This record gives sequence, C-alpha cells and structure tokens, in this order.
Amino acid sequence: MKTRQPKPAAPAPAAPIWVERGTGTYRRISIALFLAGFVTFTLVYDVQPLLPEFATDFQVSAATSSLALSVTTACLAIAILCAGAGSEMFGRRKLMFVSMGLASFLNIAQAVVPDWHALLFIRALEGIVLGGVPAVAMAYLAEEIHPKGLGMTMGLYISGTAFGGMAGRVLSGVIAEHTSWRWALGTIGVIDLLMTFAFIMLLPPSRNFQRQVGFDARFHLQAWGRHLRDAGLPFLFLIGCLSMGAFITIYNYAAFRLVSAPYELNQTQLGLIFTVYLFGIVASSTAGAMVDRIGRAPVLLTGLAVMLAGIGVTLLQPLVLVITGISLVTIGFFISHSVASGWVGRMAKTTKGHAASLYLLAYYTGSSVAGWVGGWFWAAEGWLAVAAFTAVMVACGLAAALHLARTHPG
Repeated sequence: MKTRQPKPAAPAPAAPIWVERGTGTYRRISIALFLAGFVTFTLVYDVQPLLPEFATDFQVSAATSSLALSVTTACLAIAILCAGAGSEMFGRRKLMFVSMGLASFLNIAQAVVPDWHALLFIRALEGIVLGGVPAVAMAYLAEEIHPKGLGMTMGLYISGTAFGGMAGRVLSGVIAEHTSWRWALGTIGVIDLLMTFAFIMLLPPSRNFQRQVGFDARFHLQAWGRHLRDAGLPFLFLIGCLSMGAFITIYNYAAFRLVSAPYELNQTQLGLIFTVYLFGIVASSTAGAMVDRIGRAPVLLTGLAVMLAGIGVTLLQPLVLVITGISLVTIGFFISHSVASGWVGRMAKTTKGHAASLYLLAYYTGSSVAGWVGGWFWAAEGWLAVAAFTAVMVACGLAAALHLARTHPG
C-alpha cells in the first residue's frame, strides 16, 4: 500500500518591496500621481464654464447643455468598477497611461465635433475611458508606498485632483473668452496629452502587483463582496458618498444663491469662487502629513467637523462669511476625502483595486444623486433647506467616522 504523500506547501508570498518616503523614487511617484489627478479632473470639468456656449452654438436648453458634464461623470462612476477589475489583469501603470492618453485625444476631438449628439457621445466615451485612473491610482499607491509615507503621497494625489478640477474650469473659461470653446477644449487636450507622457516617464513599474491571468467574473464578484462584508470598509465607502454629496450640493446651489439678491454676482465673480479649491490642495497634502504623524481617525474626524462648521457659516448673510463658509466646506471635504481614500487602500488586505473602485463608485454616486436631490430642497425652502440637507449628510459621515475611530484606531 502506497503512502500518501502530503501536498507541498504553497510558497509564501514575497515580502513587499516598499518605496520609502524621502527617496528619489518616492518623489517621482508623488509627482506622477499628482499629474494623473490633474489630467483626469481637468478633462472631466473643463466643460462646466462652457455650458452657456454650448446652449448658444447648438441651440439647446440650459438643462440639455448640462448633459455635457453629467454624461461624463455618470459614465465615469460606472467605468470605475470595470477599471478596478481590469487593473488586476493588465497592471496599474499601463492602464492609467492608456486611459489618460485616450481621454486627452477625445478632448481634442471635441474641438471639431459637427453636432451636439456627437459631442455628448465623445463626452460619454471620455467618462468611460477615465475610469481607468482614479481607482487604479489609489491601488498603485497602496501597493507600492510604505505605509508610513502613504498618507503624504495620497494627499498629493488628491491635491492634483483638486488643482485639476479648478484649472479645468478656469483655463477653459479664459481660453474660450479670447478664442472659442473649441479652442479651449482642444488646447486643454494637448496640455493633458503632454502631461500624460510626463506621467509615464516618471512613474516606475509596479513591484508588488500580482497579475491575475484571464477574466474570472466569479473572482471579481467575490472580491467586491469580500470588501462589502468587511468590518470597516463599508463605513469608508459611506463617508466618501456622503461627504462628496454634500460638497457638490453646496457648490451647485451656492451659485443660485449668489446670483440672486442681495448678492447679484456676475458670472466672472461667481467663477472666482472656484479658486477656493486652492485651499483644498493645501488641505489634502497637509492632511496626508498629519495622518503619517497622528493617525487616520483623528484627521478624518477633524475634516468632517470642519465641513459641518463651514455649512453653518454659510447660513450667515454677509458675502464674506458665505465665501468663508464655502472655503471651510472645501477644506473639510478635501481633508476627509484624502484620509478616507488612503485608508481604503490600507484597510483592504487584497484586491486593493476592487476596494478603491467601490469607494469611488460610492463617491460619484453621492455626487450625482445628492447634487440632484439637493435641488428639491432649494426649490422648497432655499438655502436654509440646502444647508440642513447637507448638514445631515455630513453628520451621518461623522457618525461613521466615530465608529471607525473606535473599531479601527490608527
């Protein structure tokens, strides 16, 4: 009778080869991911100040012209899930480069579209293509950067998204004022294409990424299910959803408030409010450094508390205090988003791309749903109702953060 031989033990996974803070590689990764955030968000938001131009040139209503932005963000939210799964097969670096390059070309193509439906089609494609960046960037950082330096790098990436969101709006408006909206979109596309090549030259290949061979639907469903059953991750997803929803709602309906009496700001003055995104850039990087020193939970709670305080300040009447309140909301949001997004990558033990994609799906869902529902509150009772709606969302986010502070301190 043959003796049954035991199966050989599976080889232990190799220890991660971390990139340490302060090294040249760390600086290259930080700059590259800043560029990734910048490119992504300039391409998403560069159409926002151009919506009136679209309405005039294509003879469509204001509501219809807003679809130029809405279709992009809606497709982006859906694409993020697929991109998170795809990055497990194709690799993080390559997928980000291809996504950024294709999206830049699509932005250039918008400059020569013949009609409105063609523009919307390209904007939808751009949202789908850009889904390959946000979730993958978070996963790349979580896999490559030493945990002690992750907060700072994640903060710099979020700073890039903040700067890109502001620059896309400001640049397209300035260029369009002196030329046309077609030149604005084409110019931004060229700028972002050049930055995409700088990104790929700076970003080193992954060293800790484990490639999945072939597409296994069960594997991806199990990965998403595992993250949704996690004791902490769903609370981070909820915080991303609620904080982004409140942030977008504040910006959407502050515009309506400030063009009305007693403020009656013109479009140029209103557009300058986007410069408070600069506070978001500083807040993101500062939050990352604070996380590395005192831990995630205290910084996350601080960000949400600042956001809640800012909503309260916007209820005051003097214009300077309204803008101060919006600035506090911006600072608090970028602090909380920087911490929560970095914590997702740290908390997820495996398939970090799937965890990041779920966070961003919640994030953009909050933006689209709350930004729309907020209009009901504005129509019902004006700014007081909008402030109450957003305050409830942030308060719920604070409750989720307090739970995490108790169960996952750090």
